[in-house]
Amino acid sequence: MAVRIRMKKLGRRHRPFFRICAMDSRSPRDGRALEELGTYDPMLSDVDARTVLKADRIDYWLSVGAQPSKNVNALIKKYGTNGTHLEQQKAAREQLSLPKTVPDAPEPVVIPVAEEPAAETEAVAAPEAETVAETPAGQAPVAEAAEATPEAAPEPPAEEKSE
Repeated sequence: MAVRIRMKKLGRRHRPFFRICAMDSRSPRDGRALEELGTYDPMLSDVDARTVLKADRIDYWLSVGAQPSKNVNALIKKYGTNGTHLEQQKAAREQLSLPKTVPDAPEPVVIPVAEEPAAETEAVAAPEAETVAETPAGQAPVAEAAEATPEAAPEPPAEEKSE
């Protein structure tokens, strides 16, 4: 049985999460793992805080002949027992564990609304549209609203000035 150390994908759509596992080489990517050796969360903003490894267990599996995948091998070089980014990872993990501070909300700004005179608001209102009653074919339509409102009555023609 050949053992591989590879990432098992978990999470949901648009929110991936990986477990780094020792697996039988014949098992599928998300199949049964022999042992879970760490996690990798690519959604964290700090690159060095994304990976958490159990370095002693990884060293054991490597000593018995397990072959890491290309991506896992890169993570082991950075964050394994003699990793190149161990100090940065420790600082990033401490920063991540601190409580997040949220600034106080500022005072709301109140903008006074200027009052408009009542005459202007009445002039702005749209006049009601005239309604036309439905008539059978061949007859002229009768405007009911024209009879009811004095505004709709035709105005007398203006007198022309002669020069």
